[in-house]
Amino acid sequence: MKWHHVQENWPAFFEAILDRWPDAEESMLEEVDGDQRAFIAYIAELTGDEVSEARESIREWMMGELPSDVVMDPRHDNQSIALSAKYVGEGEDESDDDARFGDDTEK
Repeated sequence: MKWHHVQENWPAFFEAILDRWPDAEESMLEEVDGDQRAFIAYIAELTGDEVSEARESIREWMMGELPSDVVMDPRHDNQSIALSAKYVGEGEDESDDDARFGDDTEK
């Protein structure tokens, strides 16, 4: 994931942050408000790590999955539809209504 995903959906990441850094406080996360530099400084202070170590720790954390609240956000629908193309059969378009193809009622 990219930082802009985190920044744009900051509250949706609180649970994932608290899972990774259980000593973090939600009130402090609210103060950070998605600011990357403030978050790095907070994690460095929280863990007692150097800023560079905290930055690397956050970078590793960001390699994880996006929270479902972010993925399911309607703003991501077009990207999700485009990514679903690899699962759509030949001759179908990922944006088409499945009912057109008569496979919705197959058992």
